[in-house]
Amino acid sequence: MTATPAKDVVDEVKDAKANGAEEAKAEPAPVLTVEDEILNAIQLIGRAVATIEPRFTARVLRTLTGLRKKLTRPALKAAIERAFPRGCRCCQLGRADAAAKTGQALIAAPIFSTIKEGESMDVDAAAGDAGAVTKAAAPKYTAPIDSTTNDLLPEAVVYLRLLIILAALDAGKVVEAGEFALETTEIIQAANRRTMDQIAATVYFYLARSYELQDRLAELRPTLLAVRQTAKLRKDEVLEITVVNLLLRSYLQSNLYDQADKLLSKIEMPTSSSSAQTARWLFYVARLRAVQLNYAGAADLLLTAIRRAPKDDVAPGFVQIVHKFYIVTEMLTGRIPDRGMFRRPVLQQALVPYFQIVQAVRVGDVAAFQRAFTTYEQAFLADSTHFLILRLRHFVIRTALRTITLAYSRISLRDVCLKLGLDSEEDTEYIVAKAIKDRVIDATIDHKGGFMQSKAKKEVYETDEPQQQVAQRLKYALSMHNEALQGMRFAANVHRKDLETAADARERDREIAQLIQDTKDDLDEI
Repeated sequence: MTATPAKDVVDEVKDAKANGAEEAKAEPAPVLTVEDEILNAIQLIGRAVATIEPRFTARVLRTLTGLRKKLTRPALKAAIERAFPRGCRCCQLGRADAAAKTGQALIAAPIFSTIKEGESMDVDAAAGDAGAVTKAAAPKYTAPIDSTTNDLLPEAVVYLRLLIILAALDAGKVVEAGEFALETTEIIQAANRRTMDQIAATVYFYLARSYELQDRLAELRPTLLAVRQTAKLRKDEVLEITVVNLLLRSYLQSNLYDQADKLLSKIEMPTSSSSAQTARWLFYVARLRAVQLNYAGAADLLLTAIRRAPKDDVAPGFVQIVHKFYIVTEMLTGRIPDRGMFRRPVLQQALVPYFQIVQAVRVGDVAAFQRAFTTYEQAFLADSTHFLILRLRHFVIRTALRTITLAYSRISLRDVCLKLGLDSEEDTEYIVAKAIKDRVIDATIDHKGGFMQSKAKKEVYETDEPQQQVAQRLKYALSMHNEALQGMRFAANVHRKDLETAADARERDREIAQLIQDTKDDLDEI
């Protein structure tokens, strides 16, 4: 039996679809060059300015992390040459004045020559192996022009300057990047455009970063305070929270905890800030609370910061430092951190010193704690957790004392001094007395004999404590039962006040029946 022509057509269509699907699978996805990515970002910025939609600018800034790794001088130069509108008056003059805000001025800037050359960013050449990656067709680019100056939008110019700052920082030219960033902030203040808020916040962040790498972050405090005040008046929450975080970081680095506390008392956390800035805010506030001995509050803030922090591969350094402070504050509250935290790939190597400290605190090994603290002291100083870990020594001694009282019914203070690694028997006596007063251990001190006598623990069921606990719980349950019954009671015959008497009810029924009859008679007449 032969197939019908219709069936042949259907089979051919199916075969064509299958072949097309196979070709689509085999064909690699196109990849944009760095130049095209920059131009696309500029067009998005122009769209954000035209429609007054900040989400387009936020989308551009989210791509900075990936784009930053691919920035080279040839790619930046090609992008800048194409970014500016053709026939621009400033480009025709060929002036290299930074105030002209033109591509020629940016390329001629001294900082541009410090950017690393890098390799060719041509994706076909980078693929190398039988065209594993294909170069995407360059999208059509139309420069967003400022109608007043007939030049590229100021937002796009500041974005290009931001890319140059990032490339200079990656090349190790910190001083040049700081000067160029400071010059960029002056351009931002002169433009005074609200559509530039998000890009301005990023520029101020990297300005502070360049000064921090030079150990000159304190010099920026007057500038940052003035910018914060202006942002508050303009209700620019993005710039405000960024600058506040930079001020808190500056104060904490200089150990100016009173100034940081005063700053926090005068401001409130903006509700519309990004997750990254919120995580930084929580981290800095938690560090301040830990210094102020509010360990429980600091641990809660750090836990929230961990949940709001970016992904491990996006900001591994921030994730590591937040976990380091969280581990220390958890131990200061008397809790031991979860062991699974130390097995995460991004944290496994960075938390090795803290894992040694946790083990010493858990078992109350004073010698192991001192050994780990001495070995990794420089790492703790670099992480700014040195002074918090010093406070943990008190918890280690308390845990060790509790272990000693369980193991010995009577022990001399000299032996306790040797086991704890303390300086003298007099210090040991003071520490033991303080632990007894705080009810950490149940013991007495014989000052004349120079020994500590542990009290024999009684069986808990031999005391009146279980009976007292049961009586207390019964009393609480009965009181709740009585309150519930009282809440369900109502006064007697209250409902009758709202009811009509029988006579009134009959009279009302009579009136309703008469009204119905009259209405029916009127309808019959019609």
